[in-house]
Amino acid sequence: MDAVIVFIAQYFFVLSIAVAGLVWLRVPAGQKWTLAVTGVAGGLLGLGLITVAGLLYYEPRPFVTQHIHPLFAHAADNGFPSDHATLTMFLAVCVLFYSRLWGGVLVGNALLVGTARVLAHVHSPLDIVAGFVFAAVAALLAHWAAPWMVRKLPLAPASPRPAGDASGTQGRGSGNVR
Repeated sequence: MDAVIVFIAQYFFVLSIAVAGLVWLRVPAGQKWTLAVTGVAGGLLGLGLITVAGLLYYEPRPFVTQHIHPLFAHAADNGFPSDHATLTMFLAVCVLFYSRLWGGVLVGNALLVGTARVLAHVHSPLDIVAGFVFAAVAALLAHWAAPWMVRKLPLAPASPRPAGDASGTQGRGSGNVR
């Protein structure tokens, strides 16, 4: 049973990355930029949040405070908040906006990873819950800001012009540049 816990705790985050990537491939072309910007901006925001949280609050890992051996080798550093929990829940929330089915699967995966990391004695439940909260906040804020950011990106595809309007003036003049 320990081998299963270790495998889930250490490697199931890759499943979240793969599923999120597959969802991105399947979303309509017009939503790809928004999802990508949500992922990048939210990922950076989430990383910033957990970095600041880790600087403001220190919680030794359970194997340190309980004087037990973790199920796999791990540094005896600050466990707050869990990077794995943040990443897996962040991807889950991002995907939820585009697919309830796959987002729900990823929420389940995040819960599984978080539980396995607690059972492996490398995180406390507080570390996991904090990671989930920071992930949700980052994903929600990024999802809210992404459409605006996509409009401002120079590489994002331009919005299509209304049919029959090659000049872009929408009938407001001769099409001369002023």
